[in-house]
Amino acid sequence: MNPSRIDIAALVRRSQAIAQGSGFAAAGFGGTPPSDGALVEVIDFGSNPGQLRMLEFVPGNLSLGAPLVVALHGCTQSASGYDRGTGWSTLASRRGFALLLPEQRAANNANRCFNWFEPGNTQRDRGEPASIRQMVAHMVTRHRLDPKRVFVTGLSAGGAMTSVLLATYPDVFAAGAILAGLPLGAAQSMSEAFEAMATGRPRPAAERAAAVRDASPHRGPWPRVAVWQGDADITVRPANATEILKQWRALHGLDDAPEAGTPLGRAHRVELWRGPDGTPLIEHHAIAGMGHGVPIATAPDGAAPIGAAAPFMLDVGVASTNAIADFFGLGEAAPQPAAAPTLRRERPEPERTAQPGWLDRIIAVSRDGMARVAPAAPKAAEAPAAWLKKLLTGGPPPKRPGAATEEPEPPAAGKRIDPGQVIRRALRATGLLDR
Repeated sequence: MNPSRIDIAALVRRSQAIAQGSGFAAAGFGGTPPSDGALVEVIDFGSNPGQLRMLEFVPGNLSLGAPLVVALHGCTQSASGYDRGTGWSTLASRRGFALLLPEQRAANNANRCFNWFEPGNTQRDRGEPASIRQMVAHMVTRHRLDPKRVFVTGLSAGGAMTSVLLATYPDVFAAGAILAGLPLGAAQSMSEAFEAMATGRPRPAAERAAAVRDASPHRGPWPRVAVWQGDADITVRPANATEILKQWRALHGLDDAPEAGTPLGRAHRVELWRGPDGTPLIEHHAIAGMGHGVPIATAPDGAAPIGAAAPFMLDVGVASTNAIADFFGLGEAAPQPAAAPTLRRERPEPERTAQPGWLDRIIAVSRDGMARVAPAAPKAAEAPAAWLKKLLTGGPPPKRPGAATEEPEPPAAGKRIDPGQVIRRALRATGLLDR
C-alpha cells in the first residue's frame, strides 16, 4: 500500500470497528491480558485523573537513590504481559532500579491503548500524563529514588504516550526510548491517529519542535531520546520515526548528519547524534525486516537471556531492553554485601584489646539462639583462634597477654564438655565478659 494514497474513510471505519472491540483477534492483536504475576498494584497514589492502574516492581535489595524506569505497554497488552515479554523486571533485579508499569483500563479505551491522540490526554497536569506523573512522584518519595534519574519507554500507543510524557514533563524524565511510536502532536482525533500511523503526517522540524516547547514551561535542557523502529512495520510506519527524530534534533540543535553506532546484529542499524561533551543525545535504531513490536533476543550472545517471544515481542536477536537500559545509563549494579552475623549480648560491649571482630567471625548466634560455628578467623586473629581451639579440645590454652593468673582448667579424661561453659570462659578470657 502506498502511504501517500491512504483511504482515510477506510481508516475511520477501521478505527470504529476497533473501538467497538471487533476484528482485533483476526488482526493478530492478541487476546485476554495475562495476570499481573509478581507486579504489585498500588491503589492510593493520587487523584488519578486518567483513571489508570499503577503496578510497580521494586527489587528487595534496592539501594537508596536508585533510578526509576517507566514502561508503557501497547494496545491490547497488559502491564504484566509487557513486562514478561520485554524482561524489564528481570533487568531491574540485575541492575538495581525500580520499575513502574502504568496500565490502561478497558473503560478508558476498548483496546487498552493509551489515548495519546486525545487533547485531554496529551497536556501537562491533565488526564493520563498527570496520572503517570503522580505515580512517579509516589514511587520516588515512597522508595527514596533519585528524582534526576527517571526514564520512560513504551511500545506503539505506549511509545506515543512516551513522546507525550517527554514533552509535557521534560523536567521529570531524563531520557526516553520510543518503540514504534509517534511524535507529540501527530494527531488530535482517532481518524488523524490512523492517518499518522500510516503516513507519518510530515511536518517541518520547527513545527515539530514548537509542539514540545508549547507543552510545558520548561526551556531546557531537553531529555535524551532513543527511537526504535522496524523497517517492515505496516502498523506504525517508519515515517513516524523520521518525524520523532526531526522533533528532538531540532530541540537539541543537532544537525542532520549522524554517526554510525555499533549494531547488535546483522539486521540492526544504529545512528547517533552526540552533544558537545560526546554524550549521545539522540539514537536511531532501525531493524531490517522487522514488523510492529519490541525487538528482543531470548538467546543473546554472551549475555543472560531476557524477555519472552509473544505477539509484538519479536525475537529478532536484538536485545532492545538491555540497549535501552544502557542508553539510560543503567549499568550493572554493584553486588550487595551479605549481612554480617550478629552476636547476641546481654550487656554493653566493653572496649576490645584483641583483634577487632575475631570472635564475631568464630561464633554467631542465630535467631533460634543456637550457637553456630562461622568461618575460621583470618591470620590476624590466629592467636585467639588457637586459644579457643585448645579450649574446645580439652588442651591447656596459651596464656593471654595481660590476663589474670586464673585460666580455665582442662576437663578431666572422659568428662563431657559443656559448650555454654566453654563460651563463657572464652568471653571472660578475651575481656568480652566480666568475671
